[in-house]
Amino acid sequence: MDYKSLMQQAISLARETAIKGDVPVGALVVDDSGNVVGQGANLREQDNDPTAHAEIVAIRNAAKKIGNYRLDDLTMVVTLEPCGMCAGAIAQSRIKRLVFGSFDEKYGAVGSVWDLLRDSRAIYKPEVLSGVLENECAQLLSDFFTTKR
Repeated sequence: MDYKSLMQQAISLARETAIKGDVPVGALVVDDSGNVVGQGANLREQDNDPTAHAEIVAIRNAAKKIGNYRLDDLTMVVTLEPCGMCAGAIAQSRIKRLVFGSFDEKYGAVGSVWDLLRDSRAIYKPEVLSGVLENECAQLLSDFFTTKR
């Protein structure tokens, strides 16, 4: 699977949400052929919903499309390391693989602050691949927050 190309698609989603004033994070849920089953971007500001992170939106979209909450054979590609809430949703949906771009040193729950998905006590442990187009993903966030300060 071409993770760089998929991450470019997630970056495009993130850029679109930045224009709308939300933190630029984009996420895709794809099958083994790389076909997009679900997608999402941060909608917290737009929807006034603290749970509307890109990963949650993409999971909801994919689950609705396939008609099942279990996303066993699917991969999530997201521009930013998931937080605790999103890592929990990834585990609950049984996504088999997580691919993310930049690390989140403040809230990251897949290696930075915590490592919920690979914790020895975790019941479900998806494969994790980090750092895909890391610099591009980090630059999106840096540019966004520079304009906010």
